[in-house]
Amino acid sequence: MADIEPRSGNPATSGGSQESGVRGRTTIADGVVATIAEIAIRETDGVHSVGKGASKALGAVRGRVSGSSGKGRTVKVEVGEKQTAIDADVEVEYGVPIHELADRIRAHVIDAVETMTGLEVVEININVFDVHIPGEDDEDDEDGSDDGGSGRGGSRVL
Repeated sequence: MADIEPRSGNPATSGGSQESGVRGRTTIADGVVATIAEIAIRETDGVHSVGKGASKALGAVRGRVSGSSGKGRTVKVEVGEKQTAIDADVEVEYGVPIHELADRIRAHVIDAVETMTGLEVVEININVFDVHIPGEDDEDDEDGSDDGGSGRGGSRVL
């Protein structure tokens, strides 16, 4: 969790203007930062999905249910007092230049997290685990299988 201390000249972070004085401490839970980052990633054009396997399925459901949180997060964060680091697994759309997409994801996440929390984002690690080819595995997504038998990434134990 992050405890936000007042910064000079930033009323959004300090909880009040310099003139009014600070009357308490704001604490931001790790899950809040993870949720903000996950939403920012999902909103980035070229990202098909966030997370792998069960966490991917839970993330899709969680995205439709407000206020849900917990284990199986699709985005992992480490939050300090003033800084945060973020790790995310993403599946990208076929044809999207991955290096450019990674830059857009970083910019979008940094903007969202820093604007909403006042924390400095020091690192965003992006693991591209698959490329989504439209129409190829749409029916496999419905049964919750991770690999879909496509032979791309991962392994199955039979």
